[in-house]
Amino acid sequence: MSTTPAPAPDRSAVRSLLRLWPYVRPVRVRLFTAAFVAILASCVGLVIPLVLKWMVDGPIADRDPAGVWLGALYLLLLGFAEALLFGLRRWLVARPLSRVEASMRADLYRHLQRLPVAFHDRWASGQLLSRGTTDLMLLRMFLAFPLTFLLVNGVTILVGVVIMLVQDATLGLVVLGPAVPVVVMCVIFEKRYAAVARRAQDQVGDLTTVVEESVLGIRIIKGFGRHRSQATAFRDLSRTLRGTELRKARLLAAIWGVIVTLPEVAIGAALVVGVVQVADGALSAGTLVAFLSTALALRWPVESIGFLLAMSQEAATATQRYFEVMDEKAEGTASAAAPARTAPAGPVTRERGLRFHAVTFRYPDAPPGSPPVLRDIDLHIRPGESMALVGTTGSGKTTLTALVPRLYEVTSGRITLDGTDITELSRDALRARVAVAFEEPTLFSASVGENVLMGAADSASPADLERALAVAQADFVHALPQGAETRVGEQGLSLSGGQRQRLALARAVVGQPEFLVLDDPLSALDVHTEAAVEAALRQVLADTTALIVAHRPSTVLLADRVALLSGGRITAVGTHHELLRTSAEYAHLMAGEPAGEEEDGR
Repeated sequence: MSTTPAPAPDRSAVRSLLRLWPYVRPVRVRLFTAAFVAILASCVGLVIPLVLKWMVDGPIADRDPAGVWLGALYLLLLGFAEALLFGLRRWLVARPLSRVEASMRADLYRHLQRLPVAFHDRWASGQLLSRGTTDLMLLRMFLAFPLTFLLVNGVTILVGVVIMLVQDATLGLVVLGPAVPVVVMCVIFEKRYAAVARRAQDQVGDLTTVVEESVLGIRIIKGFGRHRSQATAFRDLSRTLRGTELRKARLLAAIWGVIVTLPEVAIGAALVVGVVQVADGALSAGTLVAFLSTALALRWPVESIGFLLAMSQEAATATQRYFEVMDEKAEGTASAAAPARTAPAGPVTRERGLRFHAVTFRYPDAPPGSPPVLRDIDLHIRPGESMALVGTTGSGKTTLTALVPRLYEVTSGRITLDGTDITELSRDALRARVAVAFEEPTLFSASVGENVLMGAADSASPADLERALAVAQADFVHALPQGAETRVGEQGLSLSGGQRQRLALARAVVGQPEFLVLDDPLSALDVHTEAAVEAALRQVLADTTALIVAHRPSTVLLADRVALLSGGRITAVGTHHELLRTSAEYAHLMAGEPAGEEEDGR
């Protein structure tokens, strides 16, 4: 299973969250308006204690029923206004924030398509899925609630404290007593919670990876009776995640206990001091009622600090995880970490066909000092020629074919198409000229026709589809329930391995490419189907320049010449029969199917 690189050095939560500004900027007017409306609603709520003071010291003290009813009407109108304003805030943020989430998800998906294969080799798919789902959901929730209410509650607390100090400075100072220890605890909590939140979100990615692999590999799991071991692995990861979530809950409970307890004690102390002042005649009963009502109105803004900070930290780590992917260099983007690439000395020769010039390749994540996979590859495939690439397992054949469409970049040397260095072509232009078919065919959850026509331009016609299916001997398509419109399901697992391989071959030839790279395209076919495909494929190869990875003589005989790859080097080039006579290694590789020697080789 792929692993996820270690996270980048942590930055502060504020600096991380500020990276969301380019996405938030287009909807900033509605978000700022929503924040203003929420602040206004909170301030309306703080007017209620002042009305209570007027009622206690006025109509109630004067035994004026009409004044009491008037005060009740004021309270009702204020409560209605507060509810209406909070509802308006919710309406203002719903649509723009769904747009922000959709925009970020689209950018992430688009960027994943442009990242090099080496990136996907390193990263577990579940980690990428969790960033595109769970993390973006957390960010939307943060923008909808904690971001606004951190500001709203801060303003509410500030205004409420001013009101209390104006009403009675002594009682105000009593209530403000716990402020310093609460702030210190919040700082400690923020640092500890950030680390645990990051760990939990990474563990969600690991769990997602296990689920995805289990679903895609369900046939293997059932075939080998490994469902219990997979369930055990899933349960272990679930328990680990549960432990981390409980750690988060304990931290949140601790900060919440402090935030709730200390202000409650302070309010109790203020009540005692206030009652004594009222008894002494130094404070009116209405003022005490208003003061305590204001203090109680601030309970929610103060008590919410804990979980607002928790949600903010989760959003900050989600932002860091999102931009860990977005900061990766896409194909065609220079990277300081990329290995230096040197071209061979000497004049550039504009030879036609496909040419490897002293190509050396080492995987980007290979340990320092490790030997390259390919070394000094010199190979020329002339225009219209088919070259078979033969070698033992692990000799680098698939890696060599992946260099032609630039799925990986060569470490040194260069590859040319008709004399043009492939790095001078855009990837779109290069891949329009070079078609590939891999040994492990990948089909998408789409129709047969859509899968095949992925290898052609948008202007491809039904006739092109039929021609490609005929070359690949994929007549079975016409027997499917809806013919070429039949959906093949995820990974194409509703088809046999040979059927998937034939569709992959059809995808490679449908666009009639100038250059064709085939990685053992017939390995899953039976003998009779293989012979029929080879016969049709010969016609295609006559009009294109092809590099074919081959393991069997029957496939080798499709090619005009053969190149033997051994130990990362090209050790021999010639026809099939020439190499049988001159190369003991090649003869040994072909010895498994001697019947091929009797065929008309080239």
